[in-house]
Amino acid sequence: MKKILLINPGRDTLAFVNFFDRDGLRIFTATTAEEGLRIHREEMVNLILIELDLPDMGGDSLCSRIRQDQSLRNVSIIVVCGDTPEEIERAESCGANARLLKPVKPEELDDCVGKLLAVPSRRDCRVLVRAQLYDQRGVTTLFGTSQNISVSGLLIESDDHLAVGDRISCVFYLPDVRKITAVGEVVRTTRLSRITKQYGIRFVYLYPDVKAEIENYVALNAAA
Repeated sequence: MKKILLINPGRDTLAFVNFFDRDGLRIFTATTAEEGLRIHREEMVNLILIELDLPDMGGDSLCSRIRQDQSLRNVSIIVVCGDTPEEIERAESCGANARLLKPVKPEELDDCVGKLLAVPSRRDCRVLVRAQLYDQRGVTTLFGTSQNISVSGLLIESDDHLAVGDRISCVFYLPDVRKITAVGEVVRTTRLSRITKQYGIRFVYLYPDVKAEIENYVALNAAA
């Protein structure tokens, strides 16, 4: 069982937790550097994902502090930073194994984690998704293609516009399975092109039988 520690004060933490929802990984989260240090001392994690800007110290300072501690230093570290020369230099000069630029692309994150931990890459579980957004303007129907799906949520690509915090009703069909309906919340958005965006959707609730069907589909897809 590989252990990953996410140190990030923002909403992206939840999106990363959803992304790492797979067998063989145990996830810990912290909102401050000191909390992250405490978890690492107790659990001796295998990989730490650190935001450059934390409430109590810079992510680069935290990385340097870990590298200087003989009991903590044997861990892979990824620093997430903004796309500016100053932030890139800080992320690359603190002893981290890798740095990723915001907004973090799921495929880049997957590749980086796979190289550092030697875990299998996540297989795409693609389904066509119809989503309905209910707001003050009424009901808006959107269509998109999922890139990954799990019992925690899914990633979809769409030309339509969603915002973090939007609640949507998702409808999709798994192969040889009845129609699946689930309520989800948008927890992350990433622009892929001038038109297309990718959305991280966290399921708010799944009925036990629906959860079992999704788990079975993901397991079969991973074994293919």
